[in-house]
Amino acid sequence: MAREIATLAGGCFWCVEAVFDDVIGVDTVESGYIGGHVVNPTYKQVCNGDTGHAEAIRIAFDPDVISYGELLDIFFHVHDPTQLNRQGNDVGTQYRSAIFPHSPEQEAEAKAAIERARPDWPGRIVTTIEPDAPWYVAEDYHQEYFAREGAGNGYCVMVVAPKLAKFRKSYAARLKDSAKV
Repeated sequence: MAREIATLAGGCFWCVEAVFDDVIGVDTVESGYIGGHVVNPTYKQVCNGDTGHAEAIRIAFDPDVISYGELLDIFFHVHDPTQLNRQGNDVGTQYRSAIFPHSPEQEAEAKAAIERARPDWPGRIVTTIEPDAPWYVAEDYHQEYFAREGAGNGYCVMVVAPKLAKFRKSYAARLKDSAKV
């Protein structure tokens, strides 16, 4: 079967990219920007919060190995979908929780995933389902950032690593490498 694409925004793209890099059935994870009004935005422009873009990831995956719904369940497990326009200390619309479906089927599954996630969160889920929009690949230095810089970067040590550890513990059966648990 053909590969499918999932586009998700859950705060800093370094965090969610690192998680989905470990998921079986995921071929590639690319960090980028989506949902704004500026053509070819830069990281600096997006961080200023003036472009309307979200930091996001685009996942190419094999639906015969992992479903879109399972990817969304992981997404809701590894970020806080009750924080409006933020994740922890990262604040602004560029850090919003959003799903960008690529088909009516993905949109229906996104709505179902939000309903599945509700019992796990004490607050109201503010994750938006936004229309697919132009995708802009983030600068090269953002790609695979945690894999390259994680151990030597304070943000990665304090923010990304705990999210990754939480994911690996909870989803051990979905890891590409079970030795990472």
